[in-house]
Order: sequence, then structure tokens, then C-alpha cells
Amino acid sequence: MTTSLPNADEESLTHPFLTQPLRRSTSNTTSQVALVGVNVCPIESLDYEIIENDPFKQDWRSHGYIQICQYMFMKWTLCFLIGFIVSLVGFCNNLAVENIAGMKFVVTSNMMLAHKYWAAFLVFWASNFVLALFASLITAFIAPEAAGSGIPEVKAYLNGVDAPGIFSLRTLVVKIAGSISAVSGSLLVGKAGPMVHTGACIASLLGQGGSKKYRLTWRWLQFFKNDRDRRDLVTCGSAAGIAAAFRAPVGGVLFALEEMASWWRSALLWRAFFTAAAVAIVLRALIDVCLSGKCGLFGNGGLIMFDVTSENVTYHIRDVPPVILLGVIGGIFGSLYNFLLVKVLRIYNLINEKGTVYRILIACSISVFTSCLLFGLPWLASCRPCPADASEACPTIGRSGNYKKFQCPAGHYNDLASLIFNTNDDAIKNLFSQGTDSEFHYSTILIFFVTCFFLSIFSYGIVVPAGLFVPVIVTGASYGRFVGMLIGSHSNLNHGLFAVLGSASLLGGSMRMTVSLCVIMLELTNNLLLLPLIMLVLLVSKTVADAFNGNIYDLIMKLKGFPYLEAHAEPYMRQLTVGDVVMGPLQLFLGIEKVSNIVHVLKATRHNGFPVIDESPSESPVLFGLILRAHLITLLKKKAFLITPVRAGIDAFKQFSADDFAKKGLGNGDNIEDIELTNEEMEMFIDLHPFTNTSPYTVVETMSLAKAIILFREVGLRHLLVTPKISSRSPVVGILTRHDFMPEHILGLYPPLVRGRWKRLRFRFPRLEKVF
Repeated sequence: MTTSLPNADEESLTHPFLTQPLRRSTSNTTSQVALVGVNVCPIESLDYEIIENDPFKQDWRSHGYIQICQYMFMKWTLCFLIGFIVSLVGFCNNLAVENIAGMKFVVTSNMMLAHKYWAAFLVFWASNFVLALFASLITAFIAPEAAGSGIPEVKAYLNGVDAPGIFSLRTLVVKIAGSISAVSGSLLVGKAGPMVHTGACIASLLGQGGSKKYRLTWRWLQFFKNDRDRRDLVTCGSAAGIAAAFRAPVGGVLFALEEMASWWRSALLWRAFFTAAAVAIVLRALIDVCLSGKCGLFGNGGLIMFDVTSENVTYHIRDVPPVILLGVIGGIFGSLYNFLLVKVLRIYNLINEKGTVYRILIACSISVFTSCLLFGLPWLASCRPCPADASEACPTIGRSGNYKKFQCPAGHYNDLASLIFNTNDDAIKNLFSQGTDSEFHYSTILIFFVTCFFLSIFSYGIVVPAGLFVPVIVTGASYGRFVGMLIGSHSNLNHGLFAVLGSASLLGGSMRMTVSLCVIMLELTNNLLLLPLIMLVLLVSKTVADAFNGNIYDLIMKLKGFPYLEAHAEPYMRQLTVGDVVMGPLQLFLGIEKVSNIVHVLKATRHNGFPVIDESPSESPVLFGLILRAHLITLLKKKAFLITPVRAGIDAFKQFSADDFAKKGLGNGDNIEDIELTNEEMEMFIDLHPFTNTSPYTVVETMSLAKAIILFREVGLRHLLVTPKISSRSPVVGILTRHDFMPEHILGLYPPLVRGRWKRLRFRFPRLEKVF
């Protein structure tokens, strides 16, 4: 049975808050597609709602105490496995980067010592080019979804957006290998974002029992057959990724809570904390092995742990104004960073549309440009004599350290080479170091800041796995140390502490997080005494930056086209009702439906859910519930047909189990085109009553859109049925999906909402609506 939605009634279009009626546009201005990697892909939503049909109820009633204990045991077991595997991947990632990049710098430095400068440059350039080319090739041809940091994709997934291929096995492999190659190739990208995506991939694959596509499955792990359980595991995986990247377990849990997850509860907090604790313990054990010298060039510093100072940090009231100044600078630079990055990504997208060859050419061009800058800029700096009281050997030869010799004579070092001709982790350690207030010149820090600021922007959008955390940290540390050098003796804080605060300010200005960033910085620096200063600088930088634009991950999600639901309702949504935005035509099924009608509707539409109604000659039709597309395909595949249109008995459905209606893994859904039916079967009937969710969420058509979006997001819905205010011929007006709440969709329907005072206010103060 198919019915069309009536036009929105005149009363619903005239709202008390409006000064004039709205006129609805007849065209739909948006579509459910998004950019994943560099591909345009169809976007689906996830079914976080539990489908309470008869098979589910029967399966739930059959669970005994042993099955419940087994289910809970497997949840905790998977959390441990996620932490264990992510920690191994994070350790091997650092091990590979330190040895590959370290070997490259050792060979180049040895040639520099022999005054073979051109040969050193060719080796440095060629090794970087090969590594970048390898990373771009495997990303472009094997898994384009692995490009970028992956945090926007994971955040969108946890909000309910199912983008194809983001958690596949090939994406995981390319993410790990590509991140190692890109970071080792001296591209100014980080590995923290890719580690979050890696952790989410591992959690998703474990949650569905492996990969059926590559026949790597484990039946004893296939306990979680719904999107809700997999969502919780992916949340734990994202927390484990940050914990493994920065060795910051508490910061990882808070990062997942503050930035990633759209739904949170105490049980999930415990499991995320347990997962991060497993990461911390395993990493500690692995680092202890490396401290004995069995890991090549890796192991001396230990997984991005920056001990800024071992002394007590003392500061007074006169140190607060410079900290506030750093926060203001971080807010301005952070918002500018986000603005420029979005512009560059738009340009890259236009180039990427021309084909894969152009994507690889961009990556190779950025690699060549980066190599020329990193090798050429230190020649602009003058050689400085080694300090007499240096805490380590000066100059540094054949290893990481604060005093790179580069082209300088004996007893001298090149301060710019110490920062720029080095890995990002070593550059951060050099900037954060205590007792090095006289190590760097003003021009050195300024050149390094400008280089990192722009290189990190141009390096992010290329077709390689690339994170933003480490580039933002090293960029913020450079201007933080520059401010410390300008203030000099007017503050009790040393230059290394100013660098830490500068990193925190730029992180807050770009990513707009507070609690999680504060804890991550404390765990990175291993100094709790910095807590008040880091809290202050994060609050100031976030407040300043919020006046200009949004956080970087939200901007990237919007650029990619992910239909992300914000935690707040836009002001104009209070002027509309759900009946004003619901779209048609609406497809309905009878409780006992003809097979041919079901097949026709499934082939003619791509809808995921269909209302089921009961009709009687003497009464108005009644809404019975909602049935999913996947469940209808299962019924057609199993051929649960009836010859006559009568209610089926209990014995007719013994061929089904709860597993038949469980959510399939990634890319394993059945298609209606694959089902073959005879003409005789097409004339039969299916009783939909036992397989219909009899308790779907419904709202009346006069509910405000603002209240509906809060309900939709907080509960984690995919479908929200709209019922009429008064009895009518149809018990359902329409179905609200994620697409109907998108601002682009609503403003496309009602162009007058774009005009007026809200347009002027949002143009001048783009974050103002969140205050209300």
C-alpha cells in the first residue's frame, strides 16, 4: 500500500514566533552523500534503537543466567583485546617511525660530516619521496577511506552516520602502514589521529567477529549483533587510540567522552577506562624492554613522554597576564588555522576530482617541497657555540638531541637544524626542554613557527593518513617559546614551560576541547603543577576562538558532507513543527501484505524503515509498528509466504531465529535484487506482525522541530514516526530521519528563514546561537 504525504497545512506554517508565514520550497536541495577519503559515497544511518519484535522478545526470554554472564564476560574480554592490540600497534608504529626516520637522519648526518652536502640532500629527498609515494599509492588505490586523520569519520559514526568502508580490514592495514610511511617521510603530519581511527577499526572488526570479506572470522567473538554494542566498542577503541598515541590513558578516556561520543553512560565509562588501563600497562611493559637497548634507535625517550622539568614549578600573580596573552594568541591562531585548513581542503577537493593521478601528484609535490624546506632552511641560521653547561653532548652526532651539528664546525651547533632537521617528537622535546633558555635565537623560533604553521596545513589534505595533534603541538610550542623569549626575566616560568602552554593554547584554539586536552598535556609533560596554568590557557583560547568559527573536526565533517547532529537545536527550529519538514511520499505496508507489493516498494525506494498499519472496515486504520528493510529482505529470502491473507500461527515461524534478524557486519547486507521469486510466489502473502517493532518512537505533527531533534539525538534514533494531531485516513503523517534535521535541508525548504535577523547575527557571530 502506498500513500503520498499531504502538503503541510496552513496552520503549521504559521507559528507564533514568526512575523510572517513561511513559504515552503518545492525542491529538495540536499542529498545523502558524503566524501569519505576522496570518494563520494552514499550515507546510511545506524540502527542504535533496539528492534523489539517477536524474535527479539523470544530470544531475550530464552537467555538464562549463564548466557547473561557469558555476554558480560565477552564485553570485558573484547575491551581487553582492544587495549592489548591497540597498544601493540601503537608501540610498533613508534618503533618503525623512530628506526626508519632515525636511520634516514643518521645516514644524512654522516654525509654532512664528510661535507658531501649535495649527496646528503639527494639521500634525504629521495628517502622522503619514496616514503610519501608509497603512503599515497596504497591509500589512493587500496583504501581511500584511510586518508586524513580519521577522527571526523569516527566521530560521525558514533553520532549515527554509517560511511562505507571506514572500518574495513584494508582500511586498517593501510592506515597503519601509510601513517608510518608518512611520518617517517618527514611530512608534517601526526600519528595520533590515525591511531584513533586504528583503534576504532580494531574495535569494529572485533565487535563483528572479524572480516567475512577476507574470511577472517571468529565465531566465538560474534556476540554483538547490533549497532549499539558495536558503537560502545568503537568508543573504547577511540579512547585506546589516544592512550596509545600519547601514553595518556586518562586523557584518552576523556577525549572519547568530550569529543567523540554522542551518547555516554557510566557502564561505558568503566569499560573505556579498563581499555585505556590495559593500553597503559602493556605499553609500560614494552617500553621497559626497549630501555635495555633492544629496539634499535627507539626506546630512550619512550612514546612521546616529555618531562618538562623535574623541579617544583613556582609562579606568582605576575605570571598570569603572559599566560592569558598566550591564550588569546592561541585562540586567534587556532581559528585562523581552521579557516586556512578548510580553504586548502576545498582546493584539494577540486584537484582530487580530476583523478587518482592528481591526488598522488599533490602528495609527491608536498613531499618534495617539504624536503627542500627542511634541508634548506637551516642554512639560513648562523652557527652558535656550544654552551659550557650543556646537559648533554654538544654537538649532537648520530642520535637525537638538542644540539644538531648540521654544517657547523666543531664546538658549534645549528639551532634551527635542531628543530627542523628532526622528527616531530624530537622537535617537541627540544622546545619543551628545561635549562635551554639561551639555546635558540629569536629568528630561529619565528622561522620554525611559520614553517610548521603552513606546512601542517598543506600536508593534511593529501592522500595519506595524517593527524593534526602533533603538528598543532609543535606549532604551538614554537610561538609559546617565542613569547617566553620576549618576556624574558619578567616571568618566573622558563621557556620550556611557555612552550607547553603555547601548545595547549593552539590545541584549545583549533580543537576547542578543554578537559581532555588539559589531562593529555599533563600526562605528556608528567607535571601536575602545571594544571592551573593549562586550565587557564585552554579556557581563554577556546573562548576567543569560538567567536570566529567551529572546531576543526566539525568543520572537516561539514566539508565531507557527514549529516552530523549537533547537541543543540538551531534557533529557527523552534519556529517550525515536525509536520513542516517531513517529506513524502510515504510508503506503508499492511499487517498482512502481498509479496509483489513488498518487492515493488523495496525495488522502487531505498527507504530503510516502513510503517505497518492494521485496517478494518468499521474503524480507522491503526499504526501497528515499524519494520526494517533488512527484515523484509530476510522474510523474502526465507520465503515465509502464506497462500491466503490470514494471520500466521506460531508454528509457521519456527524456521526463524534471532540471528536471522541480527545486524550484519560491514558490507554484508543482502540486496533485494539478489532474491529470485516465481510468479506464483509473488501472488502470496506475508504476515508482518511478528517481525514488526511494535514500540517505535512517535511524535505528534505539532511538536516543535527543536524538541524533536533533541529526542532524536539523545535516544540515538534512525526513524521517528510522525502521527497526525487529529484522526485521519492515515495513522502516520511521515517518517523523520537524520536527513530531515539537517540545516541545509530545512533552509532549502524555507528560504525565508535564511533572511532576517538570524542571518545577520550568525554572519557576525557564528557561534552566538549556542549561547541561547
